[in-house]
Amino acid sequence: MPSPTTVQRCVCALAVAAIAAGCASRKHDVEREGFSAAAPFSKTLAGSGDIVCWSVKRALLSQGYMLDRPSDSGVLTGTRDYQPNPKLNVTLHLQTTCADNRDGTSIVFVSASREDSRLQKMKQTTSVGVGPATLTMPSGSAKVLGVVRRETIRDPHFYDEFFNLVQRYVVDESRAPPSERHADTRRP
Repeated sequence: MPSPTTVQRCVCALAVAAIAAGCASRKHDVEREGFSAAAPFSKTLAGSGDIVCWSVKRALLSQGYMLDRPSDSGVLTGTRDYQPNPKLNVTLHLQTTCADNRDGTSIVFVSASREDSRLQKMKQTTSVGVGPATLTMPSGSAKVLGVVRRETIRDPHFYDEFFNLVQRYVVDESRAPPSERHADTRRP
């Protein structure tokens, strides 16, 4: 029969091996998420910064996004919720930045994330007592929305649709006479 010290060493060695394996797999995930010039998160569009940035704002509003008031004038964020079924709520969050390249083009950066929340039962408890003499008892349950998934949207098609809509608004805005353009001089 092995001594208690030998058993402790084996358990310790197995724990260290498990932790090392977990760290190695996390490192691999980070390496796969590296930087790439082919990422779908930006596009250069023909048009001045004022027209392109205004078109980004119009694109978000036209799709039902609620816009946050930006603290940074170059950043625009929007959120849209929908419920594909009564127990699931999906929140899409877009953050955009646009900049005038000063050569007749502007670049738009966008990052979108999706958060799924599901209606879940949560047990509630009631505590009675003072100090260490506290007694906690179950007191029922409530239904609450709990986040079950959160991820950055990486689908190039999603971003292509967004950029195509922005480009359509850029074309519309560029065709309007200067006196009728809606693009304000402040960035979104």
